[in-house]
Amino acid sequence: MPTLSKTSTQRRGPGRPREFDMEAALDAALLVFRERGYHAASLGDLGSAMNLTAGSIYKAFSDKRAIFLAAFGRYVALRDAQLHPLLNAEKNGFDKLRALLSFYVESSCGIEGRRGCLVVGSATELALFDAEVAGRVTAALQRVETRLRDLIRLGKSDGSISAKVDVNAAAIALLCLLQGFRVIGKTKRTRAEMKAAADQALRLLT
Repeated sequence: MPTLSKTSTQRRGPGRPREFDMEAALDAALLVFRERGYHAASLGDLGSAMNLTAGSIYKAFSDKRAIFLAAFGRYVALRDAQLHPLLNAEKNGFDKLRALLSFYVESSCGIEGRRGCLVVGSATELALFDAEVAGRVTAALQRVETRLRDLIRLGKSDGSISAKVDVNAAAIALLCLLQGFRVIGKTKRTRAEMKAAADQALRLLT
């Protein structure tokens, strides 16, 4: 994938794609994929959203699948970047877990909830038929599960989470809850409903 950006000052030679802000283009693409899914998103839809001609798309990405894979990586990176400061602001394992669940609550209501999660959408639409996508989905979910497991262990060590909690079972249960949030968030569930479910899950850890 090219590393073009709005700050690039290189002159465009014959046959080279027009320079553009790659991150902004991928942000636009991932919204199309989140809202329409992979199969329903046409190159015309993507080109309009990314403000690129079909020729520029093919020169930069080669095909729709390449756009999708780049957008998937961008989506996972953005989510991690948004979550890290929220976790770092909390002092103990329980409060960090509460911040993580709150992050998913906010992602699962309103327009953000209706757009859905690119990881969950990819798991249901593509993972069965595309080994590379399946690998990326698995890796993304494993990162979330590992983070949950680490925060539960931290909470047990600092006393904010009950010593009786089974770390692995609790991490898997919370992972299922979080991904479930992203699924039912597309059905216009309210923030209050999501928060109540998150609060109930947290009670199981104390």
